[in-house]
Amino acid sequence: MDYNLIIHKYYSNNPELLQILLKHSKAVADKALAIAEAHPELRLDRQFIMEGAMVHDIGIIKTDAPDIQCFGTEPYIRHGVLGAEMLRAEGYPRHARVCERHTGAGLSLKEIEEQRLPLPHEDLLPETLEEKVICYADKFFSKTKLEREKTLAEAERSVAKHGEEGLKRFREMEEIFNTPTPNPSRSEGLKMP
Repeated sequence: MDYNLIIHKYYSNNPELLQILLKHSKAVADKALAIAEAHPELRLDRQFIMEGAMVHDIGIIKTDAPDIQCFGTEPYIRHGVLGAEMLRAEGYPRHARVCERHTGAGLSLKEIEEQRLPLPHEDLLPETLEEKVICYADKFFSKTKLEREKTLAEAERSVAKHGEEGLKRFREMEEIFNTPTPNPSRSEGLKMP
């Protein structure tokens, strides 16, 4: 996937939003790739993580969020499903799943129905490790404070605003992605009883 080509196809007429999207997406990609590097045992697809992170928010251009230069007509909560539609039309169904499943810590059908969100009535939860690592890394960066990475506590507070179910999923991702990897040099020389 040439993500630059696809991004520029949709964003060439809005250079301010293009810069916001690229800075945010690059920060998410860098964090997700750092996690992949720290966890070789997970065997994450790094090329896909880079591509998926760079296009995970492609749908924001169709939303109404003027504070980040989005002058579309759709509610911002729909940016994931809108991006998924765009990427499916481009022939990238795997990348489309990242778009539609990264909002919050993913959204369950129950959450969508209880909160009456203008989203498809289905689970929109990250399932693969690659989908999860992009979703997780995304929670550390906003589009309004592009130069700053949130602390873990700040990311948790942000996710918690949308309910306990999402916070629980975020903490499950935290367990996967921030558990220290075993140091083989420490176990060398240890005798098994």
